[in-house]
Amino acid sequence: MPIFEPLRVESSSEDKPLSVNLDLALYRAKILARNYRYEEAEETLRKCISYWPEDGRPYVALGKTLSKQSKMNEARAVYEKGCQATQGENSYIWQCWAVLETKVGNTRRARELFDAATVADKRHIAAWHGWAVLEMKQGNIKKARNLLGKGLKFCGGNEYIYQTLALLEVRAKRYEQARYLFRQATKCNPRSCASWLHHGEGRFVALLLTICHLLLEQKAVQASPKNRFAWHVWGVFEANLGNVELARKLLKVGHAVNPRDPVLLQSLALLEYRYSTANLARVLFRRASELDSRHQPVWIAWGWMEWKEGNLATARELYQKALSIDSTTESAARCLQAWGVLEQRVGNLSAARRLFRSSLNINSQSYVTWMTWASLEEDQGNSVRAEEIRNLYFQQRTEIVDDASWIMGFLDIIDPAIDSIKRLLNIEKAKDSSASNDRGENEQSGGYSSDPPSGSTTGSGSGFNLDEFIREKLSLDPSKLEVQLGPSRVAFSRSAKSAANMRRSDNKNVAAAPKL
Repeated sequence: MPIFEPLRVESSSEDKPLSVNLDLALYRAKILARNYRYEEAEETLRKCISYWPEDGRPYVALGKTLSKQSKMNEARAVYEKGCQATQGENSYIWQCWAVLETKVGNTRRARELFDAATVADKRHIAAWHGWAVLEMKQGNIKKARNLLGKGLKFCGGNEYIYQTLALLEVRAKRYEQARYLFRQATKCNPRSCASWLHHGEGRFVALLLTICHLLLEQKAVQASPKNRFAWHVWGVFEANLGNVELARKLLKVGHAVNPRDPVLLQSLALLEYRYSTANLARVLFRRASELDSRHQPVWIAWGWMEWKEGNLATARELYQKALSIDSTTESAARCLQAWGVLEQRVGNLSAARRLFRSSLNINSQSYVTWMTWASLEEDQGNSVRAEEIRNLYFQQRTEIVDDASWIMGFLDIIDPAIDSIKRLLNIEKAKDSSASNDRGENEQSGGYSSDPPSGSTTGSGSGFNLDEFIREKLSLDPSKLEVQLGPSRVAFSRSAKSAANMRRSDNKNVAAAPKL
């Protein structure tokens, strides 16, 4: 790799502050960036660079801050300056630069930078792992295995290296080797929820679903008893298997240990809507919105339910509420797409077109929105316009994106933080025969497997006593796991009485245009 000549950057300040001030400044910049105060964070980090040009940490932090704002060229310049200032000896800067080039699709350059990172420090595990993942995505499995092997050789046991190697074995259908590697990953970090989840995936592919309970969720829950993601994904997993009562119980336990979390209540509401009544789901949605009124997915899921119930005016109000929180997020794009499908179904085609266009202004990479819009035009006989829209999608696409926004299933409208778990459980593949007709609306829908398997409520012979675990580890009574609905009980009777009136009024106002 042609490396530029190292350049020593001298500090412009004669009176350099104490090094402890660098740690404090980096922490302050981290907090500012976390609160989206990027300009202040950048200013702080640039001052750090001026005082401590030989330290690589400010360059890494500043590069990441710029990358979050999609300022890739500026971030690249910062990394290059950092490599010069540190004489090319800081592996963290090389590795971050390589990740940046990977994100923009510059694969050849990313390989060179990962190589430079491993030369600077052969014990830098993230560089070996990142390089291996890059090769996996390019289909170079043999090269990826070689890089992961070098990571183990130079850095010792690492849970992420073992997990990735195990997933390669699963892909090759060598399940015994995969189980061994997953076991090694959990030994490296027994408290890693992700390791147990990945371990469960290997079993999921190789063994019966009932055996999978122990590794997928019970180990994850035991490793972190109050982890909301563990309770949540276990509940969703059981619901997809048709174990409704167990799923309901697990979501209630998660809510009991995380009473301020709206996602668990949102999922419970969708569960109750599918298997119980819409009125109970409304109460839970209302309570979830009270816990966090700025959590957009709650309003979107609630709106989707009201649409399915025929309460179009209520659905529009809820979608409008979600957009009023923040109209620039990925959730807002999904909300606009769902609203567009609603208007399309009731015949408001001009409104539907405006909503699809607004959704694409936020996320131009959404395959489902482009195709739903094209389908609308084709249904109206505008085949030329439909083809233009499809061509526009392929022309503006900057890179191949695995767009999970259209995937069917219960997990589509919950917290984005569990997207990786959703992919892990392969729930994306659970598509039914109506996918081609309802593809546009499924982005906001909920779905479970309709055929419940036989087995015990605690894992089909796994020996795990859920009730005892709840009593001993969480100090809760399993027989008294009720959602504290608070003021929502008052609203419940009103919503129940007005549901029929809403439906009648909506039928008279199907031509109402949405407020944009």
